[in-house]
Amino acid sequence: MSKATDAMPETRTWRDIPQQVRPRAMSREGRRRVAVGAVRAGLGAVVLGVGVWGAWAVAEVLRGNPATLPDTAKADRVKSLVLVTDGVLDRNWLARTLALPGDAALMGLDLIGLRSRVLADPQVRSADVIRNFPDTLTVRISERSPVARLMAQSGGDAPQMLLVSRDGVVFAGTGFDPAMVGSLPWIDGVKLVRRGASIAPIEGMGVVASLLASAKLEAEELYRTWQVVSLARLASDGEIEVHTRGGMKVVFGASEDYLRQIARLDLLIDASSDPTRPLREVNLALGAQVPVTYGTAAPTLGDPEPAPQRPAPARPSIALPAFSNLRVDTKHEL
Repeated sequence: MSKATDAMPETRTWRDIPQQVRPRAMSREGRRRVAVGAVRAGLGAVVLGVGVWGAWAVAEVLRGNPATLPDTAKADRVKSLVLVTDGVLDRNWLARTLALPGDAALMGLDLIGLRSRVLADPQVRSADVIRNFPDTLTVRISERSPVARLMAQSGGDAPQMLLVSRDGVVFAGTGFDPAMVGSLPWIDGVKLVRRGASIAPIEGMGVVASLLASAKLEAEELYRTWQVVSLARLASDGEIEVHTRGGMKVVFGASEDYLRQIARLDLLIDASSDPTRPLREVNLALGAQVPVTYGTAAPTLGDPEPAPQRPAPARPSIALPAFSNLRVDTKHEL
């Protein structure tokens, strides 16, 4: 048997390393390049920091934070207000809403606060407030348009007419043509609910707005006869009741095609040519089968009494609850 021995590690000195593989000492030119690179990196970091600070300062200015501005930047007074809108609001409304003091400086304005003032009017859907140097403040807004109206009363206050937009937002309405407002149908069967300082949007108004738009587009003469639109049965039965100025009640199905229902209603009205038997109720919510109920027209004063006629055979009809209140000034507690 041979006894194993541990191998001793080989030791080498600097002189044992070949000259060609020894690390070379950095030359003077190399050291200069390293120093220049370090200086450039430091300057880059300083420039980057200044840039970030400048961007932050500009953002603060654009946000309208007067605390970040020097006094000399707050000296230019606002001399002009510009309103850009897709609706009917005008510059007088803008001046009342912003209520800027006479010595208001353009750079000292709180743009976020001014935008909140503009959006506080429910007629305004969106808004942007922009500085235009040297002395002009520009406000760009998008407005809501009314599709219906209603009468509301809060506490002991007098009833007030309010407008309703497609998205159910209720607002007082400023600048609209009175003739246009007078042509809008009234909304009934809703309960207005306060949400802070404003009124919560009316649920289901988008469905009703689609019906009104379809009728106005496809049968405007028929649409003009619509006086009251009730949402009382929309949530429970999916039905919208329309009451015309002539006393007819029409029930529309919210899940059915509105154009098809309007076409059926138009055909029924054209077919009902007997003035002594006017249409009183039409239910279009049941599809192709349309139950109808006829009424009896009162004789005109001075006309001879009509001759008695044999009763007409009964036609299919559906019993619907009577509309509770046809008054245009129906009151709703807020």
